[in-house]
Amino acid sequence: MIMDWMWTLVIGLIGLAFIFTVIRLIRGPRLPDRVVALDLITAEIIGVIAVASVRANQPAFLDVAIILALISFLGTVAFAYYIEQRV
Repeated sequence: MIMDWMWTLVIGLIGLAFIFTVIRLIRGPRLPDRVVALDLITAEIIGVIAVASVRANQPAFLDVAIILALISFLGTVAFAYYIEQRV
């Protein structure tokens, strides 16, 4: 009973963070702010996957989260390199 309520609360808080992050992504004002927002959105999605993995008792979902984290890291490094070359 209480665990069902906790899962809902955790997903709701991650969803609220996602909304605020999308607002930051849209408003900017600079490219580095948008890059950080994209990285945070990926981290929030990884959090949702991790919560869903624990909730469903499916450790295979964590493999998806790890792969997404690695791809996100490479994307952030590529954006940082791009920003550094622009300046």
